Amino acid sequence: TALDAGIDTFDHADIYGDYSNEKLFGDVLKKNPSLLKQMKLISKCGIKLLSQKKEEHRVKHYDTSKEHIIASAENSLKLLGADHLALLLIHRPDPLMNAVEVAAAFSLLKQQGKVLYFGVSNFTPSQFDLLQSHLPFPLVTNQIEISLFNNHSLFDGSIDHLYKLRTSAMAWSPLGGGKQMQGDVMQKLQQLKEKYEATESQLLYAWLLKHPSAIFPV
Repeated sequence: TALDAGIDTFDHADIYGDYSNEKLFGDVLKKNPSLLKQMKLISKCGIKLLSQKKEEHRVKHYDTSKEHIIASAENSLKLLGADHLALLLIHRPDPLMNAVEVAAAFSLLKQQGKVLYFGVSNFTPSQFDLLQSHLPFPLVTNQIEISLFNNHSLFDGSIDHLYKLRTSAMAWSPLGGGKQMQGDVMQKLQQLKEKYEATESQLLYAWLLKHPSAIFPV
């Protein structure tokens, strides 16, 4: 249905669905391999959650070591049944991130053709710049929370930073987690949806897409 609607990019992470979503998605693709050729696959890594599926994880923490990034990317490819990812993101800022190690992992994955492009998620502009300073190729995005209900990134420099670099943010939770169903904003959206003959979701997407930096809603 998504492909028929022109949506060809699918955003994953190793931890989604208690480390299950990529396998479930991959199982579907294995039944119909032709779908994979129409898709751009994204994954994220760097968070280690407590899970019965990961008994070696004794405490929830971040891991952006070279070894973990490479192992995570390769495992995502295995589960998805793909030979490459269109994009790999570091899921959260790691206070102990060694930018040299991350850059080495990214460079190796790119050299091997396992990942085409790289980015980050939930990074501050300075964290983005730190990692970028060690890379020979550009980071292509920062996936951050942006919606009408969470617009801090429009005022804290996050969007300005990416716009200056001539790249775009990916907006997670672009509909605000259903907040449009509550309060005064819902009343205003109700008025606007009648005026423009649109749904609440369409209006909220249009609000994001209006920005000149070309924000990409997830």
